[in-house]
Amino acid sequence: MTDHTDHHAPEGLLTRGTVLVVPGRGESPATYDRLGRRLAADAYRVRVTGAPGLDADDPLGSLARFGARLAAAAEDTAGADGVARPLVLVGADSGAAALAALLGRADTPAAVAPDAVVLAGLPGRPAAQAPADTWEHELDVRTSCPTHRAVLSGDPGVRRGALDEALPEALLDAAAGARLTVPALLLAGDSDPLADHAALRRTAGALPRARLSVVRGAHHDVLNDLQHRSVAAEIVTFLETLRNELRPLITVESSSW
Repeated sequence: MTDHTDHHAPEGLLTRGTVLVVPGRGESPATYDRLGRRLAADAYRVRVTGAPGLDADDPLGSLARFGARLAAAAEDTAGADGVARPLVLVGADSGAAALAALLGRADTPAAVAPDAVVLAGLPGRPAAQAPADTWEHELDVRTSCPTHRAVLSGDPGVRRGALDEALPEALLDAAAGARLTVPALLLAGDSDPLADHAALRRTAGALPRARLSVVRGAHHDVLNDLQHRSVAAEIVTFLETLRNELRPLITVESSSW
């Protein structure tokens, strides 16, 4: 089984940028095939990596190894003219936390220095929520999308029960305190029981170039829930706005709804 998946822009189209997707707890690269295909259809080069390995006893070493893996993944997408820019990192769950913590460090590898970041389903502090003691319960926490539930249930690379694994406190501290300087899109489902929505609002408000987009009715797997088409459109809109120096390409001047 490969440790990554690749999705390429349609033949004959200019590649508009590179997107590296980092899964979260228990997920495999195949979890993001649907998102990868959709972004690639809009002429972005997409690679989905494996989820980060996070060692509570060696948080700094974990981030260093994670950064080296990302750097290698970015370099491996390069064509004859190098890595197609902008380079955007997309993380979900622990992948989002690891990206925030990594990009908040002064020694982030130069090859990983992105032009922007998307943080989806950032986990909050452990809450008084009952553990997902059955697979059906974990699926309910993750998603209400029947297609995504079937993908998770049928993928031998998915580790069941992973959402009950606590993330290292040092990682959560580093992610919460990261002062990201690149443009950031934060995505959260308003029905995500693992999210700390007040903390997300504070984080978005403290960053110089950040947008917090809340997805109505979405659960923890906000990139893959029922609203995945609208979420993918939000990401593409962010990518295209990034290519236009963060100036929106479309503005609504009049609307009756």
